[in-house]
Amino acid sequence: MYETHATTTDNQAGIATGWLPGRLSELGRRQAGELGERRRGDALAAVFTSDLHRAVETARIAFPGGKPAIHQDIRLRECNYGDLNGTSAILIAAQRTRRIDKPFPGGQSYRQVLAATDAFLHDLATDWDGCRILLIAHSANRWALDCLLTGASLDDLLEAPPAWRPGWRYTLPADWPAPTR
Repeated sequence: MYETHATTTDNQAGIATGWLPGRLSELGRRQAGELGERRRGDALAAVFTSDLHRAVETARIAFPGGKPAIHQDIRLRECNYGDLNGTSAILIAAQRTRRIDKPFPGGQSYRQVLAATDAFLHDLATDWDGCRILLIAHSANRWALDCLLTGASLDDLLEAPPAWRPGWRYTLPADWPAPTR
């Protein structure tokens, strides 16, 4: 299962945080609590988060006491906007489709996020086979999951990102990773 981190002060200010830590807003702290309530009956074996503060903070509020266990993984980070981390979300959105393969100045491309998410899923399939896992990360990771697990087009997702909702459910195929992707 997948959830994006809760609302941050940057989100509310129209700022694209990228690889900066970010902090949850008051609304975000409430949303994180609601996420925990929503997922309490899901029999989760573990929670994996990006190592960026806003995702870790979301997980810690949602699952106080670390039950289920919370694991941080750098491969679940948002796209690194490089020199543009912390700038206008409108500016980043306007460049998304041009940054599929060409990295943001001083940062990374969306294809690199997809590769990192793919590597994470490979380890997840190896180490957590048959377990129900919750990922808490960022929009770029959700787009990567849609590409890798549902066959969605990265170009289409970046052109017209799907609307936010409270959670997504994905299943890693038994033959993951597929030999030709």
